[in-house]
Amino acid sequence: MQDANQYLHKTVVYSIVGIMLIPIVATFLYSVASSWGATILPDGFTLEWYVTLLTDERFLLAFGRSLFICFSTLALSVLLIMPVIFIVHYYFPKLDKVMNVLILLPFAVPPVVSSVGLLQLYADSDVQLIGTPWILMGTYFTIALPFMYRAISNSFAAINLHDLMDAAHLLGASTPRAFWLVILPNLKKGLLASLFLSFSFLLGEFVFANMLVGTRYETLQIYLYNMRQTSGHFTSALVMTYFFFIFLLTWLATRFSRGDQS
Repeated sequence: MQDANQYLHKTVVYSIVGIMLIPIVATFLYSVASSWGATILPDGFTLEWYVTLLTDERFLLAFGRSLFICFSTLALSVLLIMPVIFIVHYYFPKLDKVMNVLILLPFAVPPVVSSVGLLQLYADSDVQLIGTPWILMGTYFTIALPFMYRAISNSFAAINLHDLMDAAHLLGASTPRAFWLVILPNLKKGLLASLFLSFSFLLGEFVFANMLVGTRYETLQIYLYNMRQTSGHFTSALVMTYFFFIFLLTWLATRFSRGDQS
């Protein structure tokens, strides 16, 4: 009976996964098809669309801009969030509950509402931020904050923070030195996992990028949106390239998360 239940569960899971893979496989086939009309399978296969995409200077620039914004945002997030989490867990542990509520506030306001508010706030400002990558970094920081804080906070809770700090102090290390040499290495896997997850999420963000910068600073998602009216084969190749890149990041994040738990 138990074997029958396991077989049934596996059948259901594999069926759901198979159904979810159908559009992905179909998109991939269309991206490598030379032409695909009224037949079940493509008339032929080619890598022309991928070559065209990967040699498109506009795509490479858009992809580079997205990487620049994401890396800069994550670097800013680590520099600001890591000390805050350390101070909360080491000096004021009771504030952790308050922080858990505060980091969820960005999800309480829809991106469209936030974008309109930012446009009104900085429209008449002396500092030109609208249409620049700097405003995207600020908004992306608020998006990454919940993911970064929760993952790093869990890593702090999993180690004996006070014991490690006390041992380092007994050996003559200052608090900053103890944090850098003792605490940070113990947080490496959790930090990397949070960075990968946040990066994969930020790379796919569209609403803020479209409303705050648009084509003035074309990111990968804006490029994908602007190229939707071109050849379906080219668009499919673009979608699959983006999908494989995100899949790779998600796989790496999962590996680091498992390593952190073990």
